[in-house]
Amino acid sequence: MDENRSSNEPNKWKMPLFVFFKDARNVFKLDALSREILGIALPSALAVSADPIASLIDTAFIGRLGPVELAAAGVSISLFNQASRITIFPLVSITTSFVAEEDTIQKLNTKAAENGNSKAKFGETIVPEDHMLQDMEKGTPKVMNTDAPTEFREEKDESKEYNATGNNDTNIGDGANTICKFSSVTSSKKSKDKVGKKKRLIASASTALLFGTILGLIQAAVLIFATKPLLGVMGVKRDSPMLKPAESYLRLRSFGAPAVLLSLAMQGIFRGFKDTTTPLYVIVSGYALNVILDPIFIFTLKLGIKGAAIAHVLSQYMMAFTLLLILMKKVHLLPPRIKDLQIFRFLKNGGLLMLKVIAVTFCVTLATSLAARLGSIPMAAFQTCLQVWMTSSLLADGLAVAVQAILACSFTEKDYKKATAAATRTLQMSFVLGVGLSLAVALGLYFGAGVFSKDAHVVHLIKIGIPFVAATQPINSLAFVFDGVNYGASDFAYSAYSLVLVSLVSVATEFILYRTKHFVGIWIALTIYMTLRMLAGIWRMGTGTGPWLYLRGRSLP
Repeated sequence: MDENRSSNEPNKWKMPLFVFFKDARNVFKLDALSREILGIALPSALAVSADPIASLIDTAFIGRLGPVELAAAGVSISLFNQASRITIFPLVSITTSFVAEEDTIQKLNTKAAENGNSKAKFGETIVPEDHMLQDMEKGTPKVMNTDAPTEFREEKDESKEYNATGNNDTNIGDGANTICKFSSVTSSKKSKDKVGKKKRLIASASTALLFGTILGLIQAAVLIFATKPLLGVMGVKRDSPMLKPAESYLRLRSFGAPAVLLSLAMQGIFRGFKDTTTPLYVIVSGYALNVILDPIFIFTLKLGIKGAAIAHVLSQYMMAFTLLLILMKKVHLLPPRIKDLQIFRFLKNGGLLMLKVIAVTFCVTLATSLAARLGSIPMAAFQTCLQVWMTSSLLADGLAVAVQAILACSFTEKDYKKATAAATRTLQMSFVLGVGLSLAVALGLYFGAGVFSKDAHVVHLIKIGIPFVAATQPINSLAFVFDGVNYGASDFAYSAYSLVLVSLVSVATEFILYRTKHFVGIWIALTIYMTLRMLAGIWRMGTGTGPWLYLRGRSLP
């Protein structure tokens, strides 16, 4: 495939489906691209996994209070997490893309200004701030490119240009002065240090913090004042012994909602800067504080389940304030003008992703509900398989974050060769990861099913579910990374609408297969659901539509 094909030679019937196999031999090669991907993905995956690990420890402490307190905390935590997921997931996703785009634009313009006659030398035109913001309101920020003079393309300095295969071939961004981590530009150490220490003016970061604060306060107010009705929806009746402890725990835990949403919004900002290490250190420190405070508040101060909630809230505020102090050294938190905040852009794309989150949540929740109708034994087996199925996907989330940040930068620079290389390499990595997880899950569940239950019937059903849980790991990994690919390309509308369509088909499939195949039918339906999610990603990039139009040798609008 020739990505440098002139727009004068369009081929609208071209199907770049084989792009997914491009340079597949390099999937295990630790070259510059792989190091960049893994450098972002590994800390991100560790940070994501820190929360469930801390929750398990938290649960162990609460469990010593008694089964009623443990059940009450479980219901409250589930309710709190669902509310947080619906409100914050869209914000984190769009923040990562928008911050990466805006930061790249500022670096391009700053570098061009430092080098004087940038248009003649580099093929870059500085985008006036007002024009940049107008473009951002419409969609992906634009950096105006002009074709660099042929003489400049031939005058290469001693530095090697970026190439996914490790060769020194020029890429589609030859004329542009790319600024990402592995760009071809070299400058003096003194100049780099000066740029590195300078605080950035990123309007997207300020907008994310504003939305995080507002959404956190709204979530806290709703959970505090509507505690009883919400617990009733979760199945905790008025005469239940769980009601009082669940009410106490949820109300106290809800005071931490602003800190939780602010912390997650700031994680999105750091991801946009391709920095997933800083949030990792802060998150691990925060949850370590939570684990230390748990026994003190629960047992020493005799606060019981209230102590567990207080410990969690304090650790969340510690994380939020620490991240904020670090961020203040990197970014001007207040933009010079209110109109720079891009509020409508956040609302539009955030609304699309919220639609997607609701569709995804509904599919999984419906499957759980149908399993519960089969009885306690099928439900116990289903819940075990579902937790393993979902937990194993956390590693793929790290790759999704990495490809999102890299693509947002590459598309903004119009470095389409790197965009293609990063997307295909990450997808190939996710498939390899999925195969490895498939083997680990199959062996782990087969020999370790007894750890989850001593009931022979439950263990038997868990083993029936193993083929589905294990076989879908490569499919799940690809589906989750395709989400990151879509977000990195700012293809939020396609991501949302395709998921809604997939969910509608999947819901109908769940009902039909539940009635005919019962427990196995639910897992067949979930397998179909994840397969359709993966195919939606393959279709967009594999057909060269939307932001991938250039794969067919055509210019993007």
